[in-house]
Amino acid sequence: MIGEVDYAALAVFVFFFVLVTALGFVAARWRRPKTLAHIDEWGLGGRQFGPWISWFLIGGDLYTAYTVIAVPALVYAVGAFGFFALPYTIIVYPIVFTIMPALWKLAKEHHYVTAADVAHGAYGSRPLELAIAVTGVIATMPYIALQLIGMAAAIHALGLEGELPLVAAFIVLALYTYSSGLRAPALIAFVKDAMIYIVVAAAIALIPLKLGGYGAVFAAAEAAFQAKGSGGILLTPDQYLPYASLALGSALASFMYPHTLTVVFASSGPDVIRKNAFLLPAYTLLLGLIALLGFMGHAAGLKLANNNDVVPTLFKTMFPGWFAGFAFAAIAIGALVPAAVMSIGAANLFARNFWRAYVDPQITAHGEAKVAKTASLAVKLGALLVILFLPTQFALDLQLLGGLWILQTFPTVVFGLFTSWFRAGALLAGWAVGFLGGTWLAWVNNFKPLHTLTFGEHHFVLYSGLLALAANIVVALVVNAALERRRAASGVAKGAKQDRVN
Repeated sequence: MIGEVDYAALAVFVFFFVLVTALGFVAARWRRPKTLAHIDEWGLGGRQFGPWISWFLIGGDLYTAYTVIAVPALVYAVGAFGFFALPYTIIVYPIVFTIMPALWKLAKEHHYVTAADVAHGAYGSRPLELAIAVTGVIATMPYIALQLIGMAAAIHALGLEGELPLVAAFIVLALYTYSSGLRAPALIAFVKDAMIYIVVAAAIALIPLKLGGYGAVFAAAEAAFQAKGSGGILLTPDQYLPYASLALGSALASFMYPHTLTVVFASSGPDVIRKNAFLLPAYTLLLGLIALLGFMGHAAGLKLANNNDVVPTLFKTMFPGWFAGFAFAAIAIGALVPAAVMSIGAANLFARNFWRAYVDPQITAHGEAKVAKTASLAVKLGALLVILFLPTQFALDLQLLGGLWILQTFPTVVFGLFTSWFRAGALLAGWAVGFLGGTWLAWVNNFKPLHTLTFGEHHFVLYSGLLALAANIVVALVVNAALERRRAASGVAKGAKQDRVN
């Protein structure tokens, strides 16, 4: 895929990258508060984002550079199963509509910044708070690394060799995030989404015309899968259950990530969140169109050493250099927005639920914001080091684990919104079983997301994260019931003792 530099493509790429870099620094003055030296302002944008800003920012979180690269790559590799991302983004919006407004109200009333704040406020348990915070940070770092992988794919498609361009892009990202906080990705998200929509509209209209129409695209893709002996443009019956479980598990996990909760808490009110639940399916349509690029790769006869090259190679093959440069800029900018929000979400967790909780409980608002800014740099640096010094597959494996891990925070964060029955010890026990058990399932399945359950002659293939969540909830229920029974027995014993005294 990497060849001589296309200077027309490079010029267009550099222009738009410089444009969004300038916007990133200008964002520090956009809706400027009295000071950014407060975690509510730096890390949550002052909790003032309305429907349109939140819509673009949530879309920037969910539909990232790696989404544009990875979803078509998965469809190119396995066919229809790669479309599991579509139903999960449909399932998640009713969850957003019902759960997230209640979570926003709780966060606003008590000045919570993170999911771990919610856990500590609801249950008063530092160990449970720490478990949620640690899970959020370690689940986010490989996700940031994958954004850099998506950016690297776009940069290498321009013909630029080596890691220096990626390092330069990382430095730009780090500096404007440090300077402007959440306002930077919020402002850049407008440009990023507009560019992505233009790129996808051009791709779905023009590429099939050059390939003989969509009928020819689907026929070529099916022929390629049959020749390979696996995959297809339709699901097979044995794929229905794993497909559905992966979609459901991914939906439950997606809004537990620190970066998505950061955007939810940054909204100006619960009605903003509900309106976005109505508007966000427009991104699902976009995602479906992006996924079709995987089939187009087969129809174009691409021969790839790496499935992740399907989108960059398709654009280089089918479009003039200047438009390919525009597409690559859209992909790279599509990495900047989520990577910035992800690093901010992880930094908020570190500053609020580790530093403030254990190192300096008397820290000032200014000091807390400074710690968060520094932590955001460290998180991005860690992600960059993963890309530079570890195999790409390592980041992929960790990201799959990240989804499984963050799913285990769902009971703690959500159950407390609707019931006060659960106790901290029970939820912590459930989290530990889900976290460790899910990690073991991933390990025994060679980091594949699915696990096969065998009952006699029957075999059921399910998403490992969903199995871990089920174990998490069952253990929490059993332990909580035991704790309640012990408390009731203790109350009876105390009452009897008091009667004897009287």
